[in-house]
Amino acid sequence: MTGPGNPVDNPPANSPVKAPADRKVNRVIVLGSTGSIGESTLAVIEHLRRTQTRKIEVVGLAADRSSKVLADQAERFCCNDVALADPDAAADLRRRLPGARLRSGPDAASELVREVEADTVIAAIVGVSGLRSTFEAIQLGRTVALANKEALVAAGSIVMPAARRADATLLPVDSEHAAVAQCLRGEPAHRVRRVILTASGGPFRTASAEVIQNATPEQALVHPTWSMGPKITVDSATMVNKTLEVVEAHHLFGLSAGQLAVLVHPQSVVHAMVEFLDGATVAQLAAPDMKGPIHAALCHPDRPPSCAQPLDWAATPALTFEGPDHHRFPGLNLARRAIEGGGSAGAVLNAANEAAVHAFLQRRIRLGKIVRLIESAMDALPPRPIETLDDVLEADRLARRYVETELTRLVAPVSGAPNETPAASPARLG
Repeated sequence: MTGPGNPVDNPPANSPVKAPADRKVNRVIVLGSTGSIGESTLAVIEHLRRTQTRKIEVVGLAADRSSKVLADQAERFCCNDVALADPDAAADLRRRLPGARLRSGPDAASELVREVEADTVIAAIVGVSGLRSTFEAIQLGRTVALANKEALVAAGSIVMPAARRADATLLPVDSEHAAVAQCLRGEPAHRVRRVILTASGGPFRTASAEVIQNATPEQALVHPTWSMGPKITVDSATMVNKTLEVVEAHHLFGLSAGQLAVLVHPQSVVHAMVEFLDGATVAQLAAPDMKGPIHAALCHPDRPPSCAQPLDWAATPALTFEGPDHHRFPGLNLARRAIEGGGSAGAVLNAANEAAVHAFLQRRIRLGKIVRLIESAMDALPPRPIETLDDVLEADRLARRYVETELTRLVAPVSGAPNETPAASPARLG
């Protein structure tokens, strides 16, 4: 595969990916260490150290506000360099870890990346808040295990060129993109017809449009196969997570919108498939456990024993696939729009979704309003050129402001879920 970001054993000259340096000890920074991906990453590191498969030193940990969990992690891994975005939580962390080198505030994670020598950075801070620290790690030429899909959705047009300039290694941690990378290993782009990302369908795979439109947070947060944080679980319920993943794959593997497709696969065993021009399809199968792709990123390109459970083929149910229903899940239509629009379109898509999901979890809107707010924001904020990180953050700011303005049109929340007033035609902002 010749597209930028393809983690192959022998990457082409125009790829930013290189083989990891042959070091005796892999020094790792975990950004977002207290979240579900961060916790799984630390579990994988413990397994690799326990089995003496890899020598890994955790040299930095960053989180948002979970001071107690971060303190426990720092003590467990003898890590003296930590960062917390929330200043109040940082004050508590300082009491818990009086000898640690602590960074605090909105730029704490970026400072940690700049100031602490590391070989690998696990980028697992949820949302666009993880973009700056991820970009920092890429510019420093680190190996970046990318679990933050928003970095590429919002800023792929500048992230991928930056990776090439800095000779940084990008390794996907999203299960679907890690699967694509494995299927494409050693294959040039001109052989590929189509890449298919699979989706579980979330909790509303068989629900009516009316049920989906009026779903509550309690209903949306019950995922049938994956255990994830609240934001990505809601994204799965609307299937906007698959929209974001398609845009991410476009940037990561250099694929056009027409080369990317989605299939609903309720068992979550096949994570991605690659169709080649000769009619052959290569698929990657694994149990639905994020420790697998994390292990693959930390050990790339080797395959030592993992702590993720292998599939029990005798007990594995029949594998089924179905086309996605774009009527019940209209957010799927936004991927092509963001890819073909280019520029700031991905940043607006991502920011509007983050703001709308936050409002949904606060019970300010129903589930069905999320996608309508994203569409409205993309209508109101047509794509603009993206040349710097500040351009991305400005598009993000405008999209969030637009969504908040639209939210003021809604009636105050009532028991269970808010009522909504009819949405006016979107104003053009910015």
